[in-house]
This record gives sequence, structure tokens and C-alpha cells, in this order.
Amino acid sequence: MEAENRVAIISMIIENDSSVEQVNRLLHDYSVFIRGRMGVPYRERGLNIISVVVDAPQDSISALAGKLGRLPGVKSKAVYG
Repeated sequence: MEAENRVAIISMIIENDSSVEQVNRLLHDYSVFIRGRMGVPYRERGLNIISVVVDAPQDSISALAGKLGRLPGVKSKAVYG
């Protein structure tokens, strides 16, 4: 039985520039599910803020958000529609 897809937004705040490459690698690995991406560099605070819209099985969304959140200096949350 195939899992039903859900729409979600995964939001990240990246405080550690050394994690940016790993974030981009993970987003590339899950790119089949990504419908849109917005990144905002907040240089005054030394942050990068990224929101990604995904349409994927809930397990895949949870896995991606969890992997992102385990990277050093990355906070990640998924909000489901």
C-alpha cells in the first residue's frame, strides 16, 4: 500500500555556516518532493532562514526535517497542511 502524500512547509534557521553545504545536500537528496524554496540571509544576525514547501509521504517529511534538525547549528520544524 502506497503512503498518501501530505503538503508541508519545513522551516529552518541556520546559525552555523559550516552546515549550509550539508543542508543543501539533504535538500538535493529530497528534491523530488520539493515544490518551492525560499531563502533569506539575515546577515545582521549571522543567520540563514530557509522555508521549503514539500509534497511527500509523511515519513519522508519527518525524516528530512529530523535530519536537518540534527545538523550542528540548524533548527528545523515541519508544519503540515
